[in-house]
Amino acid sequence: MLNSVAMLSQTRIVAPGPDERSVRTADGQILQVPEGWALLPPGDATLTRRVKAAGPTWTVQKKMGRRTFSQGVFAPANRIQSVRAELETERSTDSYAKRRAAQVARRERKQTDYIKDFQRAVLTFLDFSAVYADLAERLAAAVTLHSTPVGSGTVARTERIPIERRADSAVIAWLRHRTTAYDDLKIARVRGKRRQVRRQLAEQSRRLLETYRTGRAVEAAQCPLQRALAEVSRSGTPAPQT
Repeated sequence: MLNSVAMLSQTRIVAPGPDERSVRTADGQILQVPEGWALLPPGDATLTRRVKAAGPTWTVQKKMGRRTFSQGVFAPANRIQSVRAELETERSTDSYAKRRAAQVARRERKQTDYIKDFQRAVLTFLDFSAVYADLAERLAAAVTLHSTPVGSGTVARTERIPIERRADSAVIAWLRHRTTAYDDLKIARVRGKRRQVRRQLAEQSRRLLETYRTGRAVEAAQCPLQRALAEVSRSGTPAPQT
C-alpha cells in the first residue's frame, strides 16, 4: 500500500472510483483522493495545463468504447485557486484581449481553409462523371458540412491520416447513415459483428458511388443517394455520423 507521501508526489492518470472522492489506478487499486485536493473540471485547457505544470495531479479519464473522455484533474485546492486567480488577472488585460482576438482570427482562417481543402478532397474521391457534376457538388457540400466542425469528433478531424483517407471515410460514413438501414439495425453484441456490418454496408455504398462514376443512367426517385440529398435540402440539417 502506498504511503501518503508517495501518493502525493506522483502524477497519475486514473479512472473514476466507486465514489466521488476515490479513483482507480491502471492496476485496479482504489485510492482515496488526498485531503485538501479538489477536482478541476475539464473545459479550460490553459488553466488545466498550468495546474498540472505546477505539481503532481491525478487526471481522471473514463473510457467509453474506443474513446477516452476527461473527467477532470484532482489537484490541491489551494493550487487550483491560486492558478485560477493568476489566470483571471492575466485575462483581464488589454494585451491578452488582443492576443486572444488574433488567435481566434487565425483559427477561423485555418478552419475556412480546411473546409475548402476537405471539400476538394471529397470531390476528388467521388470522381463522378461530368453528367453528375452537380450531384457530386451537392454530396461533397453535405458531407463537408457535417464532417468539418471543430470538435465534431468525426473522421474528418483526425489529423493522423491523410486528408484523402479522411474524405473517403467521411463519405462512406455519411452514406451509411443516410442511404442504408444501419441506424435501425439490431446488431448482436458479438465481438467484430458491428465492424463486419459496416464493411458490408461500405461495399454497398461503394457500388452506389461507382454508378455515378461511370455515368450510368439512374432513376432519381429510386436512388437512395438522391433521396438522401433531397431530404438534406428539405431539412437543412446534417445527418448524425459516427
